[in-house]
Amino acid sequence: MGGIELGRPVDLLIDRKRPRAVGFDVLCGDEAHRFLPFVAVRLRDDAIEIDSPFLLLDFAQVDFYRRQATTLRELSDGHDLVVGEDGSVKGLIARPR
Repeated sequence: MGGIELGRPVDLLIDRKRPRAVGFDVLCGDEAHRFLPFVAVRLRDDAIEIDSPFLLLDFAQVDFYRRQATTLRELSDGHDLVVGEDGSVKGLIARPR
């Protein structure tokens, strides 16, 4: 946010019913994991930008997403996910070994 690092993404949450990114699991500076909705971010080559720290939500507030989503970590199996700017999953790319 404004060049200040609030945390780092540790996983991507993906809707189980349709291939779409719904948000990020962000490990914040206070060591708490918070949910960051995908629609609230601007993706850059080297950063995920947001306008307000209030967009980082306690997972207890958004338990719906944990129940309705899976994570990239659960799905990846040695692949990287290609996600469009709108959150749609475009495909998988095998990681080089």
